[in-house]
Amino acid sequence: MRYISTRGLAPACNFEQVLLTGLAPDGGLYVPETLPEFSRQEIASWSGLPYDQLAFRIIKPFVNGEIPDDVLQSLISDSYKDFSHPAVAPLRMLGVNEWVLELYCGPTLAFKDFALQLLGRLLDYVLIRDNKKVAVLGATSGDTGSAALEGCRHCKNIDLFILHPYQRVSEVQRRQMTTVPGDNVHNIAVRGNFDDCQRIVKTAFGDQSFLPSDRQLVAVNSINWARIMAQIVYYFYASLNLGGPLRPVSFSVPTGNFGDIYAGYLARAMGLPVKQLIIATNKNDILHRLISNNEYSLGELEPTLSPSMDIMVSSNFERYLFDLFDRDADAVTAFVTGLDKAPQHLDDIRWKKARELFSSLGVDDKTTCEMIAEVYKETGFLIDPHTAVGIKAARVCNQDTSVPMITLATAHPVKFADAVTKAGLENPDLPAHMQDLFEREERYDILDNDIGEVTRFLRKHL
Repeated sequence: MRYISTRGLAPACNFEQVLLTGLAPDGGLYVPETLPEFSRQEIASWSGLPYDQLAFRIIKPFVNGEIPDDVLQSLISDSYKDFSHPAVAPLRMLGVNEWVLELYCGPTLAFKDFALQLLGRLLDYVLIRDNKKVAVLGATSGDTGSAALEGCRHCKNIDLFILHPYQRVSEVQRRQMTTVPGDNVHNIAVRGNFDDCQRIVKTAFGDQSFLPSDRQLVAVNSINWARIMAQIVYYFYASLNLGGPLRPVSFSVPTGNFGDIYAGYLARAMGLPVKQLIIATNKNDILHRLISNNEYSLGELEPTLSPSMDIMVSSNFERYLFDLFDRDADAVTAFVTGLDKAPQHLDDIRWKKARELFSSLGVDDKTTCEMIAEVYKETGFLIDPHTAVGIKAARVCNQDTSVPMITLATAHPVKFADAVTKAGLENPDLPAHMQDLFEREERYDILDNDIGEVTRFLRKHL
């Protein structure tokens, strides 16, 4: 198993190199040179496996023996042992052939825990084995930061630097990050939006000359391949629990950076029968505009009640484009870099191909609140605004109601009090392990939206 860049100018890497990198040196994202493929018979044989054992079978080919099997199995099992539900990713029925996959049973109450609990353990194992120290640098629109800090803060060989947009995440999301103790933990509030934070991270990865000679940057955003690899698992898990692979299923995925739904696309490419993938997004709807109208263009990034999707430039979409353009790295580079200059469009053949698998919908805040209230009235189940966007998109875009439709519930509603109360409902209590969240001391630094100021901060604290 080797990994290659979507822009074609970087050397192929093995798993450990990709784990400890992030962006490729040419500015592209790493993808497997070939995907493992599983027969329906093999997938069916996994029915009834606990989550961690299923994860081992799916992740093992990507690691390619670079971590011994017994160690890898142990790292995976440890990643999910403290999730609050024994199923790890339980399914909840909303209606006839309508389901929600609850992905917020991890320590920070968001789907990011599935990848970042594992990523932290993988990094810890490799860094201790190889006697290396690294600086983890990431950007968050809300949930990645706390999940990354929780997953990596115990790693002795890591210094953590997480950027979030100042005053553009919910209070619970902010406090989950800024109350994490540890001398190796640094929260940076950037005066800008998430795209600004992401741009700073990518620029820093492109020129790491500001670092001490014995350090390198490691990514925790979904530009890191290991994040995507871990997220593939719950698509298989959901399918197997609803009769797959003997029958297909469909998924509606609230997504801003395209990483979560890209994992579903890969699951399908690996042999999982997936009928439809729905891109569910908010007013920041660049992906919906491309799928629906073949217009890929930048707009003004607007704050919404679903802040984790307040993203305009979806990094992981480049990985999908790499396949859509038949792995023509030059064509991918031209399309992606051209976005800064002018709106981009797919040719008719490729646009039709994308629409054969992906549907999409953009959902405004008013409709989001209406959906939170509607689902609660129908079922007594309280959902967060991102999940509400996903359920709305599922109900609007579903092409075959005979196929189970699964919406990914990406976060616990307690993290988004504004949306819940605007829907006319009472915000739920914090879970037991977070009861004192509002009493904990916060620690974060506010910096300008400037790459130089951020890199000087990193150099000072390494």
